[in-house]
Amino acid sequence: MTKRAVLGCLAALMALVLALSGCGTNFGTTDDGKQRYRWKMTVTTGSTSTWYLAAEKFAADLEKETDGRITLKVFGNERLSAGEATAGVEQLMDGAKDFSYNSPIIYAGVDPRFGAVTAPFIFDSVEDGQEALAGEGGQVYADYLSERGVHLLGFGESGMRQLTNTHRPIHTPEDLHGLKFRIPGFGLYTDLYRTLGANPTTMPFGEVFTALQQGAIDGQENPIDVIYSSNLQEVQPYLTLWNYSYDPLVLGMNEKLFDSLNQEDQELVGRLAADANEFQIQKNRDGEAKLIEELEAAGMEVNELSDAEKDEFREALKPIYSEYRKVWGDDMSRAFIPEGL
Repeated sequence: MTKRAVLGCLAALMALVLALSGCGTNFGTTDDGKQRYRWKMTVTTGSTSTWYLAAEKFAADLEKETDGRITLKVFGNERLSAGEATAGVEQLMDGAKDFSYNSPIIYAGVDPRFGAVTAPFIFDSVEDGQEALAGEGGQVYADYLSERGVHLLGFGESGMRQLTNTHRPIHTPEDLHGLKFRIPGFGLYTDLYRTLGANPTTMPFGEVFTALQQGAIDGQENPIDVIYSSNLQEVQPYLTLWNYSYDPLVLGMNEKLFDSLNQEDQELVGRLAADANEFQIQKNRDGEAKLIEELEAAGMEVNELSDAEKDEFREALKPIYSEYRKVWGDDMSRAFIPEGL
C-alpha cells in the first residue's frame, strides 16, 4: 500500500472514531439550565501560524464568555484527518468535527466551484479580495457552503500566494518551464502550472519540506505565513512575490450543529467568530512585511513582479479563464472574475 493510501485509510478511520465519539456532543446543563458543549476545531497549519493563533483566541473567548460552559479544543496540522486537508473538510461537512479554518482551495477538492476566488491574477491586493467577499461573493460562498452542510462564520485571510523554488528568480512564464512544483490537489492550479510550462505535482503539505530537501520537487507555492511557519527558507533559496492567487480562509461550522443551538448561542458564536477573523486578518497583514524581511535575512533571494510582468502571465493564462468560467458557474464568475479575462 502506498503512503498516500495509508494516509487516506488513517483519515477515514479517524473520521469514524470522531463520529462515534460524538463531536459537538453536549455535556449536560448548567445550574440555570443552559447547555454545555465540548467542541473540536482543526486548522491546516501549525501552532505558530496566524490561523492557529486566531483559532486559539476563538476558543479562549468562547470559554471565557460562557464561564466554561462551552469549550473548544484546537488541533493543528489537520491532526484529526491524518494530515489530509480535504478529508478534514469532509469531516466538517459530515459532522465528525465541529469547526475548521480551511482555504477555499481545499473546499474546491470537494466542489470545484469554490475555487473561483483563488483564480490567478484577478486581485492585486488582499484588500481587493476581502472587498469582493464582503459583497455578492460572500453570499454565494455562504449559499454553496450551506449546500454542503457548512455554516459560514466569515472569512479569515491566508493572504496572496507566493512562489519559492531552488533554481532561479521567476520573472516570466518561461522561467517556470521544466520546474517541478508541489501544488494543492486543485484542478485549476494543475492546469495553470501546466499552461505555464511547469510540472505540477500534489502531495500532503506535511511531506513538502522533506521533498524539497531531497530534491524530489523544485518548488512550491503558499502564502508568506505558511512559508515562514514551515521553515521553507531552509530549503528554498528563491522567493517570488507575484501575488498570483488570493487565498482567504473559510471559518466554517457544521451546519447541523449551528442550527441545533439556541439563538443566544448562535449569536455568541457568530460574534466571537467575527472577532477571531478580524484578529487573524490583522495579525497576518501586520506580520507579513516583517516575515519577508526575516526570510531575506535567512538567505532567501526575493524578487517582486512588476505590473507588466503580471500582465504577461495573464496573457498566457487567458485560456484558463475561459475554460473555468464553465466550472465556476455564472454566480461565482460574476462575483469574482473581471470582464475581459
